[in-house]
Amino acid sequence: MNKAPLTYANAGVDIARAERAKQRIRRLAQKTFDRNVLAEIGGFGALYALEKRRWKSPVLVSSTDGVGTKLKVAFATGSHRSVAADLVNHCVNDIAVQGAQPLFFLDYFACGRLEPEVIEQVVEGLAQACRAHRCALIGGETAEMPGLYREGEYDLAGFIVGVVERSRVMDGSRIAEGDIVLGLPSSGLHTNGYSLARKLLLETAGYSLSEYVPRLGCRVADELLKPHRSYAGALQRLAQAGLLKGAAHITGGGIPGNLPRILPRGLEARIQEGSWPEPPVFSLLREIGSVAEDEMRRAFNLGIGMALAVSPPKLEKAAAILKQAKETFYRIGWITRGRRGVVFEQAGPGIAGALTG
Repeated sequence: MNKAPLTYANAGVDIARAERAKQRIRRLAQKTFDRNVLAEIGGFGALYALEKRRWKSPVLVSSTDGVGTKLKVAFATGSHRSVAADLVNHCVNDIAVQGAQPLFFLDYFACGRLEPEVIEQVVEGLAQACRAHRCALIGGETAEMPGLYREGEYDLAGFIVGVVERSRVMDGSRIAEGDIVLGLPSSGLHTNGYSLARKLLLETAGYSLSEYVPRLGCRVADELLKPHRSYAGALQRLAQAGLLKGAAHITGGGIPGNLPRILPRGLEARIQEGSWPEPPVFSLLREIGSVAEDEMRRAFNLGIGMALAVSPPKLEKAAAILKQAKETFYRIGWITRGRRGVVFEQAGPGIAGALTG
């Protein structure tokens, strides 16, 4: 019996369609290039030259992350650009806390069936965020894997490399007893806690993504798609002025899971509950699921996206720089001796909202 020869496209991988998609996204990536990018998109490896004249002893800082189940909201709403920008901002924050400025970014996009329009929107979001941070989008991987992902769904991850002068690396080692902890506000969930948040809002409470919730002041989808803020500009200004002892990006694990990562052994952070305004989405989630406070603290950022350690004598200058950068901030705690970790306390009189910008 004669049978037509099988092709890769018959198995679900259309190389021709993938090439058309790559042509559409190549021009977007090239708009992010700077003079240090030495090769066009499409090579086996991306080439980037480090300008040695600018650095005495450069240290490269790298990080990788994904968007997580916030992607589920993007699939349902078609908001592919925004989650792509979230990914860049997340990665930029992760290296900014060590004093690094971004150099270049790569992405990994995996799906069951490649839709050129979707990946073009994703790369538009990546490129826009990269340009905002003067970061070159120099390459990536697009993988079409039929049977592994549901139709219309994909996974997205990012990889970033930045640079910092060795003498300016921030690792928290200079944090000392008596230092003050400042908190920079988040826009909401950012990119963490979405599995629990979606379950509470969409299943337990029965909201639809298009439903307007007066308590939130917006539709459920709008709340869940609020952007993951970038704090790189404010951190770079503080670091250049020599005012930061350490910074922690508050992501998965919340304040108790991230702040200890920069604390020297023998020190703990005492965080004053109520010293910053909590976005309404968190109180709503807490009530819908009767979620215990310890669980809330570890699942969500609770309104603080970045924590900074500053010595008391430099607090006034740090506050001035943050105000100049138009960055809101709160004095949320201080550093004491103790087992490395975080202790939550009720804010006393005169503490809540003190030193805000």
